[in-house]
Amino acid sequence: MKLLLALTMLLLSGDQPLWHYNIDEAKQIASREHRLILLNFSGSDWCGPCIRMHKEIFSLQDFINLAGTNLVLVNADFPRMKKNQLGAQQQQINNAMADRYNPKGRFPLTILLDPQGNVLKEWDGFPAVPPEGFISEVRDIVHAKR
Repeated sequence: MKLLLALTMLLLSGDQPLWHYNIDEAKQIASREHRLILLNFSGSDWCGPCIRMHKEIFSLQDFINLAGTNLVLVNADFPRMKKNQLGAQQQQINNAMADRYNPKGRFPLTILLDPQGNVLKEWDGFPAVPPEGFISEVRDIVHAKR
């Protein structure tokens, strides 16, 4: 119990963006708070470019600042290692998100959506631009939609 509490405090105390794991909840939040949704399909324990995106882009302070006021972040993770497997309910949620937004099973796939779930922009694979360029692309779309 102490370990769980310590991990929770560590996660909440950092400057990390809050990731959601259900697109329907994200749509509600995005609609209520007038934000866009950034949906990221990842393989957290096997996909090198996915791991790079979280480390080299999503953990940057510029991205965190942008996400904190403009985005609802959703992670649809598809780990392969048995020790990292998701619960049945979360796996079902992720499968439904993949059926709708990633039927070809591309990883990483990052999609910017409006609050109704309509696709505004897709990035297939690790972005071909530097992290700052990716953040700038997202920022430009956010500002254009305001």
